[in-house]
Amino acid sequence: MSFPWAKHYEPKQPLMRWVDEKLPLPRLVYNAIGAGYPVPRNLNYFWNFGVLAGAALVCQIVTGVVLAMHYAANAGVAFGSVESIMRDVNAGWFLRYAHANGASMFLAVVYIHIGRGLYYGSYKAPREMVWLLGVVIFLLMMATAFMGYVLPWGQMSFWGAQVITGFFSAIPLVGETIRVWLLGGFAPDNAALNRFFSLHYLLPFVTAGVIILHIWALHIPGSNNPTGVDVKGEQDTVPFHPYYTAKDGVGVAVFFLIFAALIFFSPNLLGHPDNYIEANPLSTPAHIVPEWYFLPFYAILRAVPDKLGGVIAMFGAIAVLFILPWLDTSRVRSATFRPIYKWFMLVLVVDVVVLGLCGANPPAGFWTPLSQVATLYYFFHFLVLLPILGKIERPLPMPLSIADAVLKKKAG
Repeated sequence: MSFPWAKHYEPKQPLMRWVDEKLPLPRLVYNAIGAGYPVPRNLNYFWNFGVLAGAALVCQIVTGVVLAMHYAANAGVAFGSVESIMRDVNAGWFLRYAHANGASMFLAVVYIHIGRGLYYGSYKAPREMVWLLGVVIFLLMMATAFMGYVLPWGQMSFWGAQVITGFFSAIPLVGETIRVWLLGGFAPDNAALNRFFSLHYLLPFVTAGVIILHIWALHIPGSNNPTGVDVKGEQDTVPFHPYYTAKDGVGVAVFFLIFAALIFFSPNLLGHPDNYIEANPLSTPAHIVPEWYFLPFYAILRAVPDKLGGVIAMFGAIAVLFILPWLDTSRVRSATFRPIYKWFMLVLVVDVVVLGLCGANPPAGFWTPLSQVATLYYFFHFLVLLPILGKIERPLPMPLSIADAVLKKKAG
């Protein structure tokens, strides 16, 4: 989408004019995050989470690169090298805790970012490509996080790799071959650790490249907004800088305050104590659980009695997000004007939390039927509810423009 009222970059200093002629990087930055990029004037704080995800990725890359200088990807010394980082490297404890908790902060921000997209219909036309690239980023993040969880080579790291890669063997004909290819052998060992370390180091940079495409795709149609109404003119927008750079600054400050509190006061809150025991192939932990951000998908995996069916359901839970723009038949983007759907969105959030609780507990007692019901609702929401509700729901009256909605809200 072109914005004819957007300001155009005109460098005034001779040096900046020369740089802009030879390499138009200042122009690119100005048009991407400066006054040359108009955004809807009614964006709320849920739109901060894209910037927060970028800040979290930068933290992960910086701390990860430094940690890689001291880590040894060898099954005999990997656990000891992590302990050495914590005890012997200057500020090593801080780097390790920042990297481990940074993964949790990163995934938490991304989950809220996805939830915002679901509620406000940011996946609908003309932003389908923005959404699809976002799901690709989510997949890359999950792969990176899983491989990183294996690297400390504690009990939960080893057995997590053993269990999760073991599910690939359920795939007919090629499953066992894929598993051996992933691990470099028949069980997690040196080959698996080297492969996971190599890919864990590489994938964040691949993710950063896809994020650039994600932002590029976003700048073509422009940002969505809480009303879901298209931008009608200059009165509906404000320049990204200084209005939203200031707003994002507040969000980043709050993010790092929470991040710092987690690192300095409760660095092991989200970890598992068994991972401070060195990996032992002869001693299986009583209850194998992944990190908290994998728990809903782990619950879906275990909810299906059949091993192959569980693998299909787990990957299907992510695959359904790829076809989401074409499943939703509603003409209205934002759930703000969908009186029935907004309540089902709340039910979906509760359902995902329930799946997380089911994944954190042993598959016994009432947790098994509860996870099965929650899994059924998850797929029912996307595959049945969205297409039908979009056809029968009567949306509320919508504002004619973003400016009308803002002025009406101020008047109220």
